[in-house]
This record gives sequence, C-alpha cells and structure tokens, in this order.
Amino acid sequence: MHLARFPRLHFGHFPTPLEPLTQLSRLLEGPNIWIKRDDCTGLATGGNKTRKLEFLLGDAQAKQADIIITQGATQSNHVRQTVAAAARLGLETHIFLEQRVTTLGDEYQQSGNVLLDGLLGGKIIAHLPGGTDMQQAMEQHAESLRARGHTPYVIPGGGSNAIGALGYVSCAEELLWQSSQLRLRIDHIVHATGSAGTQAGLIAGLTATHSGIPLLGISVRAPREKQEHNVWRLAQQTRELLGVPGELPREAVVANSDYVGEGYGLPTEGMLEALQLLAQHEGILLDPVYSGKGMAGLIDLIRKGHFRRDENVVFIHTGGSAGLFGYRQVIADYLPS
Repeated sequence: MHLARFPRLHFGHFPTPLEPLTQLSRLLEGPNIWIKRDDCTGLATGGNKTRKLEFLLGDAQAKQADIIITQGATQSNHVRQTVAAAARLGLETHIFLEQRVTTLGDEYQQSGNVLLDGLLGGKIIAHLPGGTDMQQAMEQHAESLRARGHTPYVIPGGGSNAIGALGYVSCAEELLWQSSQLRLRIDHIVHATGSAGTQAGLIAGLTATHSGIPLLGISVRAPREKQEHNVWRLAQQTRELLGVPGELPREAVVANSDYVGEGYGLPTEGMLEALQLLAQHEGILLDPVYSGKGMAGLIDLIRKGHFRRDENVVFIHTGGSAGLFGYRQVIADYLPS
C-alpha cells in the first residue's frame, strides 16, 4: 500500500503495545483477550486520533495552512488531540463544540477534555446545540478567515475522511506485523466505532492485505445500518485513495449498535462495569464514551458465547481517559462506598 506516498508528520509513539488481558480473560472464562494500546500514542494523553492527525496535518502543512479548524462533542478526544498536534506546528486551532450531552452538569462542560483544550491553546469559537450541521459551521468560519487572508484547513469531526483513515490503514499493518512477531493468530478484532474513520481505515488495511481477520465495530452513536453504511462508504474512499482495485464487499463491514444505550455520551451500566473491570483487574483506564462502551459490548458478547474459548480476540483501545473527569459524579455513584 506504500503509505509513504502521502504527506505525514510524526506525533505518535509507535508501535503501540499489544498486550494480553490475562486477568480479564480468566474472569470471563471466554476467549483469550488482547488489547492494542492506542491510548498510548503519546500526544496529550494519547488516543486513536493521533494516527489520523499525522496524515491530516501532513496534508495541512503541504497546503501551507495557517489555521486549523475542527469540531466535536463537548468532551471530544479528537479536538483535544488536534489542538495538541497543531501546537507542535505552531498553528492556532479554532474549535466548534456540539452540545450532544446536556444532563451531566458543570464537570462535563468544563473539565476533562474541555480543560485540556484551553490549556493546549485551542480557541473555542462556539458551543452549538446538538444536531447542528457542524461541517457547515466550520466551512462558513473558514470562508470568513479566507476573506481576511488566512489559509484555513478544515478537519471533519473525528478526523474521519479518507486522508485521516490512512492512520488506521497504518494501524492494521502495524497490528499484523506485531501478531507475526508474537506468533499470535488473531481470530477477531473489536473496537468502538463512532465517526467511522477508525473502522474504515482498519477495514481498508485488513482487506487490502488479505488478512482474513473479521472486524467488529461496537457503535457508540448511530444505529447499525447507518453506521455500516457510513463505514463502508469511507472505507471504499480510502481504498480508492490507496489505489486498491475493486469494490469493498458490503459484508466486510460489521457494526453492532446494541450498546449505545440512551445516546451518545450517555452512561450505561455495561460501560460503567467495563470501566471498573479493566481498572481493577488490568490497571487500564477506559473512557466513558468510546472504549468503555466498546469493551462493554465485547464483555457482553463473550458472556453470550459469541466467541470460542480457543480464539484470540484483539480489542483496540482508542484512548480518551481524560474524559473520565467529566463523568466524575456518575462514576463515583457507581463505585461501592
């Protein structure tokens, strides 16, 4: 696939670790669970967006951008990492935050990723109501900046376009290399899927290399059919960017939306249990929005016998532990006193 063809900067600590979850595997009496630690990418507490931003900001630099514009939910991991990456280049980041969650109080609105956005130098242009056309808001702002002589670069939510998805094509290559070094047969890969870029990049990479490994995305927002459509479309665009011939089979994209709960960013019992189990049995911090719900889905599927006991399942930890502080009261109420 020769990813060196594309402009790319270096922000992350790669390869990220691939580790066995021995205690959790024993506790659940299911398959052998491994975890790909993309919470350890190293950029302002890490996370999956670092991989995407290496390509996105590489493209921005090639186009001589002088301001970065992006958007996300209030506790957006993507926004926090974008501001950090742009700071490494001496660029200002203009932020639009969407108020998808309005019931968790001041801690959600002001701590965690929001605090870090400001500390890293991000400029919040607006807090917009949930359901706002965020792409349109960014494009209008970009036009106003161009009128003043600037060269803005607009990054979609989650960094999820074909350029950003190249980061997870790279991750697929990295994971296959690590599994070969460890002589680890990977039977399944599971992760949380939201804005589609991570899953699309993984699918593009896994299919282009003919790995034969099935990938399951646990949706944190959209219904299954919509999520699968969004991922398929972006994965196909990514394959085209790479020059991979043929159309991606629809059945290659699989999502499960059973663990969303009442909505994006809203706590579920399964998510809270997953946070506690990983913290207290493996010393690993998940996040409440993405990896927590993704792991909740994996745990439930294991309990339902979805995987054989002799199989090896890799969970991709997409980071986001900074968001835990926005959910302090919810987590405190769940933990035994």
